[in-house]
Amino acid sequence: MGLLVLAFVAALDPYGLRAAPGRAPGPIMDLNQRFMYPQVVRGGAYDSAVFGTSTARLLDPDALGRAFGGHFANLAMNAATPWEQMQLARLFLTRAPAKSVLFGIDGPWCEADADVRRLTFRAFPPWLYEATPGTIAFLHQWNLQSVQVAGRVLLHRLGRMPVRIRQDGYEIFTPPDSRYDAARAAAHIHGDAPVPEGAPEADPATPALAWLDALLGLVPADGLKLVAFMPVNVAAQPRPGSPAAAREAACKARVAAIARRHGATLVDFRIPSAVTRDDTNYWDALHYRLPIAGRVVAALRRAVDEGRDDPDGFYRVLAAPRRPER
Repeated sequence: MGLLVLAFVAALDPYGLRAAPGRAPGPIMDLNQRFMYPQVVRGGAYDSAVFGTSTARLLDPDALGRAFGGHFANLAMNAATPWEQMQLARLFLTRAPAKSVLFGIDGPWCEADADVRRLTFRAFPPWLYEATPGTIAFLHQWNLQSVQVAGRVLLHRLGRMPVRIRQDGYEIFTPPDSRYDAARAAAHIHGDAPVPEGAPEADPATPALAWLDALLGLVPADGLKLVAFMPVNVAAQPRPGSPAAAREAACKARVAAIARRHGATLVDFRIPSAVTRDDTNYWDALHYRLPIAGRVVAALRRAVDEGRDDPDGFYRVLAAPRRPER
């Protein structure tokens, strides 16, 4: 019976172990993107990608494709640590030359223990992040979760269950705007007690930035490299003049140096602005509403074209490739 169960899972291939260029991955039928997105990469249908956390998940790949060209997938994962993001980005960047990449940066990239706090309570399957999954990956599917996901794949093929997430990784995970409640959103934004910020550090450690440096080095020289600090509400930003603000400023300076070294554009939305001060733009302190996602895409295009800060103060350009003199 156990072998029959394993054969059932292998036949339906719920994690896309057999996905490859010319062999499309199966439908995304589980909400844990850590298990689902490697097959999107191995399928080879996308030459451009977004990496990050839920603060980048609302960036529509179709809108990014219209803005920058290429065929985008949104591979941002809920609460993904920098280490988890790095695993997926490395798999993508070592499969084939990338046309465009966008790294959505959040606070954890600037934390001193990012190299220690690599995982969350969500399961992470390193066996799915091998360039060519082998027998061990096949045997890792011998569990109840794999049977459940394989069952959903079967139901989808029978027309009885819709996909959980679009094939390019995009999902509108926030509630419909028609259900927006400003008072409730404000309670979520400001409900958490402030965290003590501690003493300032002379040279705050940022170990995860070495991973970002290495990843940008994997993008072809003619590829578009975008890095963006995402626009969280000011309630989630450090208080100006505080030790936390000093640490974040030092981190941004280091990211800017890395971006300049690789010819990347670094856009900073993580600043006080008319957008981030307005609570009605947010569901909670981290997650903006859908119209803001469209503004972010348009702002990224403008930042690449102009290479300067937004006159309206929505973003700052901390690094931009040198433009040839006319």
